[in-house]
Amino acid sequence: MIGSLNFVLCLTIWFLLTANLSVENIIIGVCVALLMPRSHATPGMLRDWLRVLWEIIVAIPQAYWEAIELMLRPHTQEDITMERVKPRRSPGLIFLDIFLITFTPKTIVLKYHKEGWYEVHRVGRRKA
Repeated sequence: MIGSLNFVLCLTIWFLLTANLSVENIIIGVCVALLMPRSHATPGMLRDWLRVLWEIIVAIPQAYWEAIELMLRPHTQEDITMERVKPRRSPGLIFLDIFLITFTPKTIVLKYHKEGWYEVHRVGRRKA
C-alpha cells in the first residue's frame, strides 16, 4: 500500500511540475516514479501522507484563485514570517510542505531552517 502510494505521489508531483499529459511524458513520469528510492513508513506516516495529498488537491483551486486575484487587484503589502514545521515530518513530507507553500502565487518559502522553521514570504493587500 505504501509503495503504491509513494508511486502515485511521485507521479502526481511529476505531472504538476511538467503540466504535460502526453504519452511520452507519462512514460517518463512512470520511469522516474519507479526509480525513486523507497522508504518504510508507519501507519502514522501514511495518515500524514494522505493528509498532504488532500492538501495538494485543495491547493490547486486556491492557486488559480490567487493568480486571478493578483491580476485583478494588485497586492502592495509584503511580509516575511517564520512558520514552524509540523512535528514528526520526514524529509519527503517537509519537501511537500515547501512545495505546497510555494505552489500558491502569494507565498514562497525563502529558506528552510534545520531547527524546524520555514521562512515564508507573503504578498497581500493593505488592510483599510
